[in-house]
Amino acid sequence: MSPRSTSSSNGGATAAEIAGWPPRWLTPVPAEDIARGDGGLFCDFGETVCRVDKDSLAARAGELLHFRPWQKQLFAYLLARRADNRYRHRQALIGVARKNGKSGKGAALGLGGLVLGPLGGEVYSCAADKQQAKVVFDTARRMVKMDPELSEILKVYRDVIEFTKTGSIYRALSAEAYTKEGLNPHMVIFDEVHAQPNRELWDVMALAQGARVEPLMVGITTAGVRTDTTGQDSLCYGLYLYGRRVALGELVDPSFFMAWWEPLDPDADHRDPATWREANPGLADLVDAEDLATAVLKTPENEFRTKRCNQWVPTQQAWFPTGLWESLAVRRPVPDGADVVLAFDGSFSGDSTGLTVHAIADLHIDVVECWEKPPDAYEWRVSPDEVEAAVRQAFTRWNVRHCVYDPRIYQQLFDRLAAEGYAVEAMPQGIAMIQASQRFYEAAKDHRLSHSGDKRLGRHIGNAVIKATPQGWRVQKETPNSPRKIDLAICAVMGHAYASAIEEPQQQFFASWR
Repeated sequence: MSPRSTSSSNGGATAAEIAGWPPRWLTPVPAEDIARGDGGLFCDFGETVCRVDKDSLAARAGELLHFRPWQKQLFAYLLARRADNRYRHRQALIGVARKNGKSGKGAALGLGGLVLGPLGGEVYSCAADKQQAKVVFDTARRMVKMDPELSEILKVYRDVIEFTKTGSIYRALSAEAYTKEGLNPHMVIFDEVHAQPNRELWDVMALAQGARVEPLMVGITTAGVRTDTTGQDSLCYGLYLYGRRVALGELVDPSFFMAWWEPLDPDADHRDPATWREANPGLADLVDAEDLATAVLKTPENEFRTKRCNQWVPTQQAWFPTGLWESLAVRRPVPDGADVVLAFDGSFSGDSTGLTVHAIADLHIDVVECWEKPPDAYEWRVSPDEVEAAVRQAFTRWNVRHCVYDPRIYQQLFDRLAAEGYAVEAMPQGIAMIQASQRFYEAAKDHRLSHSGDKRLGRHIGNAVIKATPQGWRVQKETPNSPRKIDLAICAVMGHAYASAIEEPQQQFFASWR
């Protein structure tokens, strides 16, 4: 089954006939597992006793929930059962843009897990902070109070909902305050997984479910800030990348489920209603198209893309507009023997070390070398001998007019090269970098530079953020200790500054700091 082919559990309708289904990324589930699953049972439960807790576009407060066909399809996939009648999935990630009914359906799922679950069951709503953790839980609590049947069988306390008949409970937990000991959940609902500060709570809850016969942990979220391509420093992005690999068939993991709505084209115009529809299965139903049309005019692009288009973005303070850097790719190297500028930014351990080459004739950029700490390495250091060898080899490969470098580190290497007659030159990192960063961005925006499409360089460009200063904005890391590397971006800025000005060294911008 392909990632986007689906079976139907909606009265004989095919997936293609269900508005909003399938999502952009969908892990495969056999039709027979869907047929014997609990999707229909949970939807019937929700539509029988769970009520809308506040007025919205979809319904008025007090009305019973109404599951849309795409939501029924989602529950059918999520709650599929294997041939041994146990739940197929143990962990799940559901990604959809804001205002598509996440809280209401999450609360119905939690209450269903409480009432329809095992004896002595434990259901938890989790989130990054206490306030967010109680969003889904408080919705569930209001649902109980509003419905006569639920309020008769469930006891509602400030922080707990109890089903006395089975001895089961439902409560909220947050990443900032929880007890590791004594938890034995059979269902966990994680709200806004992208905001989790680390993996700790997720892993604690997964471990605590180990004694349950059919545990289920469901993350419900919008997209957030994209991290390193490995996803190692972000729980949600790591799960998203993992789910994509399962959906594509690169990995086989029947225990993991993901449904993720986002535009098919990552560079799609965020102002286009067609883009909104791909990320909002409830558009013109649960989500008001007029609201999106208004929001897109006053919301920064990256904020709109994450919350309303459900797209991962490099950073909330993006240096480059979406798609600009990718549009500059010309997949070729800098020819051997060409007149070039080299740019070097280095470290010994924590950060990465990079060396880029810039063709003077057409301002084309490529990566010569990049040394980065592997994700699983504990102690790691760049080899100074390897760095020196790479720099010297670059001098023999091209006609190097200048090798510009950040003078803070590797000064001895460049003093040695200067003494041997190599054309090396330190570039100050104050006002010089501010001017050079602006020059680099303007050249990119006007398509006056190109690059080879090197993924490492693209990742470092994407990781860079901008900070306003009295002299203008400058490029920097998101935080001083961020693991997201930008060294190749710094190289690109420095090298472009020299390569673009080498034929006009007396211009004010260049001469002021050279």
